[in-house]
Amino acid sequence: MRQLIAEDGGAMDVWKRAVVAGSLGAATVLFIKRKHPAGVLAAGVGLAVLAAEYPEKFEKVRRSLPTYFDRGMRVLEMAGRAGRRIADSNGGGYAAWEQIGI
Repeated sequence: MRQLIAEDGGAMDVWKRAVVAGSLGAATVLFIKRKHPAGVLAAGVGLAVLAAEYPEKFEKVRRSLPTYFDRGMRVLEMAGRAGRRIADSNGGGYAAWEQIGI
């Protein structure tokens, strides 16, 4: 079977690349069509193939996920505080959010 050279010097079969690209493309279409459970399943197939091909990289990502979640929560917290300040400065509460378009 034909193989393509991956970035780390290893080889990844063409059929595996096709499975990853096809499943992620299908997941994108399913998410756009608002079929979220099917989209998650399709994306999971592509990620499973990638995880089987590059287990060391996925282990590194898995170990760093708590850090990413913590940073994301801090960003959302700051956005919430900014929203409250905007609402309080206008004195109208919901009127401020309506002006922003949210």
